[in-house]
Amino acid sequence: MPPPEPEFRRSPFPLRQQLARLGWRTFWALFMRPSPRVCHGWRAFGLRLWGARIGPGCRIYPRVTVWAPWNLECDGNACVADGVELYNPAPILLGERSVVSQGAYLCTASHDYEKRLFPLVAKAIRVGRDAWIGARAMVLPGCEIGEGCVIGLGSVVTRSTPAWSVCAGNPCRVVKERYSRE
Repeated sequence: MPPPEPEFRRSPFPLRQQLARLGWRTFWALFMRPSPRVCHGWRAFGLRLWGARIGPGCRIYPRVTVWAPWNLECDGNACVADGVELYNPAPILLGERSVVSQGAYLCTASHDYEKRLFPLVAKAIRVGRDAWIGARAMVLPGCEIGEGCVIGLGSVVTRSTPAWSVCAGNPCRVVKERYSRE
């Protein structure tokens, strides 16, 4: 007799979190998304209301999608551009002066495909200070982008990257070293 079919209709997230996300998405759509691009302080305030830890001088643009603001931490002067999606059932930590460019996708969760019920697996993403994630790049769960690292346009980061390097490709690999010119 074959095993019973898995139950895919049940969410892996508790009802309380689902309701919090619904409230957050409604709040963002009504009060944050329509705000002018220059109103970074207003959007930082809104994110803080929902539990995000946003440092001074951060620039979060209006067309950013944040799945769970309570799992977002941005150190001072971090920048998240329009079209970025932060899917963060696990924490996303953006270091000081880090930049996430247009259309990038940072994903902290996936499913364990080796198990019959495909349980959710979530791992934090850390982006080091002075790092830059290029436009339309993807960063997968559990990856750490090293301090000063540059991730090239459209790259797919499947594992952590070293500090002060330039990385690109699918899968993302070190292309060369990067030196600070301060």
